[in-house]
Amino acid sequence: MTVASQGNAPAPGETQAFKLRGGSYTLLVLQLVDLKNPNFFQWLLDKIAQAPNFYRHAPVVLDLEGLAGSGPFNFAELGRRLRQHKLVPVGVQNGTEEQNQGAINAGMSVFPMWRAAQPLEEPAVAKPSAEPPAKPSAEPPAKPSANQSVKPSEPPVQADGGTTLVTKPIRSGRQVYAQQGDLVVLSTVSAGAELLADGHVHVYGALRGRALAGVSGDTSARIFCRSLQAELVSIAGHWLVREDMDDHLIGRTVQIYLKGDLLVIEPMS
Repeated sequence: MTVASQGNAPAPGETQAFKLRGGSYTLLVLQLVDLKNPNFFQWLLDKIAQAPNFYRHAPVVLDLEGLAGSGPFNFAELGRRLRQHKLVPVGVQNGTEEQNQGAINAGMSVFPMWRAAQPLEEPAVAKPSAEPPAKPSAEPPAKPSANQSVKPSEPPVQADGGTTLVTKPIRSGRQVYAQQGDLVVLSTVSAGAELLADGHVHVYGALRGRALAGVSGDTSARIFCRSLQAELVSIAGHWLVREDMDDHLIGRTVQIYLKGDLLVIEPMS
């Protein structure tokens, strides 16, 4: 077998074997704080169970900033446990030199150093419920209740008849999940924000962040938005990033749905 040396172009009439190009993709970031906590993987499993189709086989970057003083650890074993939970660790960020080398030895990449302006918040999870909110307790809840936003300044989230309604803009870094129903946003969704729904997603402002409908596997779910400027859209695990969207659709009022395994973006008059 003859192998062409580096720099040799394909001969006339010869098919090019590959193309190497840049791409932009949305990746999950798992911020590691205490790997020794005995509940770590159970809590992770509970989080994945909220939207299994969204997390299934998702590429994940491990943020090591919270482990700066903990020294090296077994990346190979951590990767094995994450893959058992259907997550695919692809790299690390914010690690020490020793940690980065351990990640490389385990087959992971090292991403550039990155510092968040503020700690990431738990996503607001809203689901229909006829039960009154729980009484305040001495200990803070592990995650927001169905009709509670994360902070008073955050957009109010209301669940009624299976539909979650957000009446104010959703800023970058926020995630809202409408469990067992549709999500309706009456304002703008900023870049870096994320919408998830088991049902449909409706955005009556500009959609600049990410929108994922049918995250529990409903292939009939749709996304509707007044102005498509999204970083990523997804129906039942079928993804499309901004770079792959037709330019003439950007800024248009559209609906997005699945046709077989094809994600269709259709302008609406």
